[in-house]
Amino acid sequence: MGLVGSYVALSKVLVLVFPVLLLAWLRFGIGAVAMAGWVRRQPGEKPLSPADRRLLFWESFFGNFLFSVCMLYGVSLTSALAAGVIMASIPAVVAVLSWLLLGERIAPRVQAAIVLAVSGIALLSIGKATDAQGATRGSSALLGNALLFAAVCCEALYVVIGKKLTGNVSAKRISALVNLWGWALVTPFGVVLAAQFDFGSVAAGHWLLLVFYSLAASMITVWLWMTGLRHVPASSAGIFTVFLPVSAALVGVVALGERFTPLHALAFGLALGGVLLATWPARRPAA
Repeated sequence: MGLVGSYVALSKVLVLVFPVLLLAWLRFGIGAVAMAGWVRRQPGEKPLSPADRRLLFWESFFGNFLFSVCMLYGVSLTSALAAGVIMASIPAVVAVLSWLLLGERIAPRVQAAIVLAVSGIALLSIGKATDAQGATRGSSALLGNALLFAAVCCEALYVVIGKKLTGNVSAKRISALVNLWGWALVTPFGVVLAAQFDFGSVAAGHWLLLVFYSLAASMITVWLWMTGLRHVPASSAGIFTVFLPVSAALVGVVALGERFTPLHALAFGLALGGVLLATWPARRPAA
């Protein structure tokens, strides 16, 4: 999640160079080449069941395709404050969906961690909104807020579906197959945009950034996340989504020169406190 937040911040440069859906198509394509050796079933791994195949499609549809569309268009229609506050609800939505779909019990400690995490990112969002000065109002803002909450639900479903997949499919194979589905879903848009785009105008530095973005987004972060989900309940894993906006803000401060305020420091403290509370080893009774 820390790496996701960093490449989300850095990808702002790429969005100025490539159309959004063309950028997504190139990302999935580069990821497909890099993970070509991960597609095949490894020795000792069970064949994909029909249920696994359906879950892989929905994992990619919600976590790759629909999340990106809702997020990008939602942010363009609403305020920074609304975007941050709504995205801060990811841990809570993950916990609720884990309870509804996986039957996981939400322990009191995890409930408290969710409150801390949401509070921290909400404060971070308030700080960003104060710097931005102003908010978009009207019906377009309402539509933007609805799209952002849809993106939250997509990310939460990505976590929950991933937890079900890791029980039967290796993390490497999940990463490769989910990426291939994402590439297939965005290909109709990517082909049209590629035919109209002047690739010769792209600087070498932007191509290098595109490769980093593609490998980080499609390959490294998905493999790390799926590997971790094998050992962590989905409701607890959802807490780690706080690192997405936190790391994005850090990149903004370090790389883009944004101002770091005491409000930001308090937000970081609350968010990290939530992670520690959710993941601190529980006491075992004495023998």
